[in-house]
Amino acid sequence: MLKYAGIVINSNSIQLDRIFTYSIPEKFLDKIEIGMRVYVPFGLGNKKIDGFVIELYDEIDTSMSLKAISNIDYSFPVLRTEDIKLIDIMREKYLCTYMECIKTIFPSALFKGVKNKKENYLFVGEDLNNKFSKEPYVTIYDVVRKNNGKLTRSLLSNKFKLSLSSINTMIKHGFLISKEIVVNRYNDREYKAYTKKELNLKQKETIDFILNSDKINYLIHGITGSGKTEIYMNLVEEMINKNKECIILVPEIALTPQMVERFKGRFGKDITVFHSKLSDGEKYDEWLRVKKRNVKVAIGARSAIFLPFNNLGLIVIDEEHESSYKSDSDPKYNAREIAEMKSEFYNCKIVLGTATPSIETYYRCEKGEIQLITLEERADGAKLPDISVVDMREELLNNNKSIFSIELLKGMEEALSKKEQIILFLNRRGFSTFVSCRKCGYVFKCNQCDISLTYHFSEEYLLCHYCGSKQKVSKDCPKCGSKYVKYFGVGTEKIEQEVKKLFPGSRTLRMDFDTTRRKNSYEDIYNTFKNGKADILIGTQMIAKGLDFKNVTLVGVIAADLSLNLPDFRASERTFQLITQVSGRAGRGEKHGKVVVQTYNPDSYAIKYSTENNYNSFYNEEIKIRDLMNYPPYVELMLINLSSENEDILIKSIQNVGIILKNFFKNNDKIELLGPCPCEISRINNNFRWQIIIKGNLTNEEKKYVKERIYSSLKDVYNSIRVSIDANPLSLI
Repeated sequence: MLKYAGIVINSNSIQLDRIFTYSIPEKFLDKIEIGMRVYVPFGLGNKKIDGFVIELYDEIDTSMSLKAISNIDYSFPVLRTEDIKLIDIMREKYLCTYMECIKTIFPSALFKGVKNKKENYLFVGEDLNNKFSKEPYVTIYDVVRKNNGKLTRSLLSNKFKLSLSSINTMIKHGFLISKEIVVNRYNDREYKAYTKKELNLKQKETIDFILNSDKINYLIHGITGSGKTEIYMNLVEEMINKNKECIILVPEIALTPQMVERFKGRFGKDITVFHSKLSDGEKYDEWLRVKKRNVKVAIGARSAIFLPFNNLGLIVIDEEHESSYKSDSDPKYNAREIAEMKSEFYNCKIVLGTATPSIETYYRCEKGEIQLITLEERADGAKLPDISVVDMREELLNNNKSIFSIELLKGMEEALSKKEQIILFLNRRGFSTFVSCRKCGYVFKCNQCDISLTYHFSEEYLLCHYCGSKQKVSKDCPKCGSKYVKYFGVGTEKIEQEVKKLFPGSRTLRMDFDTTRRKNSYEDIYNTFKNGKADILIGTQMIAKGLDFKNVTLVGVIAADLSLNLPDFRASERTFQLITQVSGRAGRGEKHGKVVVQTYNPDSYAIKYSTENNYNSFYNEEIKIRDLMNYPPYVELMLINLSSENEDILIKSIQNVGIILKNFFKNNDKIELLGPCPCEISRINNNFRWQIIIKGNLTNEEKKYVKERIYSSLKDVYNSIRVSIDANPLSLI
C-alpha cells in the first residue's frame, strides 16, 4: 500500500518549487491517485493550501514526522500520466516551475472556481395550450416554441409586459415549468457548407506520403496559394475516419475565422475553437468538450496545443515560422516543441506548413530531422502576382513627398475602377510614430518607458505601445516652449486617413491592434472584406498571412524597411517572411495580381529575394551569416533579463550575476557571454532593464545551474528584482 505522496504546492514562489512529502491518511489510501488536486497543511501556521500529487511512495528515507493530506478535491480533473511527463520535460527545458506548467495545461477557470454556467428557463406546461384560447397565453406558447421550447422570466416579462408575480402564478399552476439548465458557452454556430475541392496531383501525393510514411515530422513548404489548407482538411478527414483526434494551430486570431469557417463548413459544428479572445468560461466549456471526448478536432492559437485529447493522430501547425507560437510568459514554451513532445506520447504525426519556413526548421530539414515536402505551384493553376520594387529615395528626388509612390497610386486607381480590392500593409499602428519639436529636437517619450510615444488621431492621444499609458497632445514643446511641434512617421491610422483623402469614394477597413480589441472584431472585419463590402483593407502583420480573398488584385507594402532595421539577428528573416506572405494575398482568384513594395533599401537581400519569391537563395545567404556570427540554428541562446525600479540595485545585481557566470564558463571555449548591458529598450513601465546573453549549446545540467545561481545570488534583493530566463528566445530586444 502506497502510504506517502510527493506533492507540488500551488505557490508562485521559486523557493517552493519542489516536491514536498506528505503522509496519506488511512481514509484516503485506496482513493488517492497521481495527478489529483489535494489540500494540505503548509508552513509554520499549517495554512491549508492546494497542491497536486506528482508521486506516490511505499517507503521514504526519513525519520521526521510528516504532515498528512487534509482532503482530496474530487471535483478537479486529474493530471494524466502524459501531462506529468510533459510537465517534467517543460520544467527542465524552459527553466520554469511545476505550477507554471500545471496552470498552462489546465484552463484558468478551474483555479478561479468557474464551472458550468446555469440559468433558469421557462418551459411550456402541458395545460397551457389546452386550457386557454385567448391572448396572451397562446402567444406565449408560440414564443416559447420558437425559442426552442424555452425562455427566460425577463424575456417573457418584457415581451408581454407581465409582472413577475403573474409569471410565478403561471408556474405555480403548472402552465409554465421553471428549470435550471446548463448553458453552453462554446461556439456551436452553423456554417455554410464548404465543398470538398478536387485536389491536384501534387496535393494527392503529399497526402498519400504523409499518411503512409513512417516519418513523424513533416514540413510542407508551399508557395502562397498552393493549397496547404486543403491538404490539412483531407488529413483531418482521414484521422477522423480512423477515430483519431486532431489539433490545428494558427498563429493569429485573425486567421481563426477563416479556418473555422472552412473546417466547420466541411466537418460540421462539433469542432472546438480555442484562443485568447475567449472568456474564462468559454475556454472552460471548450476545454470540457475535449475532456469529455465530444469533439475530435480543435482549431486555435498556441495554447490549444495543451487541450486534453487522448487519441491524437495529427497536429498541424500552419504558418509555422510565426513568432506568436512562442510564449512570452513562463513557461516560455514554443508550440512547435510541445507538439514534438506530444508526438512521442501519442505517436501522432506533425505537419508544419508555410511559404516561408523559419531558418531553424529548414535547417532541420537539411539534417533529415524533418521530412521536407515542396509545393511550387498554386493549387488552381493561378500565377503568382507581379512584384515591383519602388525605391522611395527616387520618389523623393522626383518631388513625390507622399506616403504612396506614383506606381502604387496608379495601381490603386486602376483596381478601384475595376471594382477590385486592395490590401495595404504597414507593420506599424497609430497615426504618427513619434512627435518631436523642430526647434530643439525634443521627442515626446513615455514617462514610464524608454520609448517614444505614438500619436493616435482618433483618440487625440499620445500612446505608449509598451505600457499602454496615455498623454494628451501638447501644442507647445515641454522643453523649449516653442510651437514647432510636428508629427513624424506613419502608422496604419495615417494611411487610412490619406486613402480617404485621395480616394473619397472608397470604402476602407483597418485591421490592427486598435481596431480588434472587441471579441468578434476580427471576424467582423474579415467577413466585411470577404463579402465585398469594403474596397481597401489596411493593416499590420495580422493581414499579412493566410487570408484568402479572391477579388484582391493589388497589394501595397508601404514601408518594407521597418522590420529590416530592427537591432535583432532575425531582422532579415522576418522582413523576407512578411513581404513574401503579404505579397501572396494578391491574385488568388481568376484575376492576375500585382504587388508594389516601397523601400529605401532595395539592395537588401531580404527584400530582393522576397520580391523574387526565392526562398532557397534567401536561406543560403542567411545561413552563411548565422554560421559566421555563431547564431541559431548553429547554437542555442539563453536570454537572462533582470528588471527593477531601482537602477542601482539592478546594475549591481546583474554585474554580480555576470561575474558568477563568467567564472563558471571560463574554461569552456564553446560558450560565449554577451553583457551585462542595458536592453535595447532600457526601461518599460518604470522598470529599468538589463540583460546577459549566453551563446552556446548548454546541457540541461548547465541550464539548471545557471538558473539556481541567478536566484541564489539575488536572494537578498529578490523582492525588488524581476527575473526572466528564456532558454530559447526569438527576439533579443
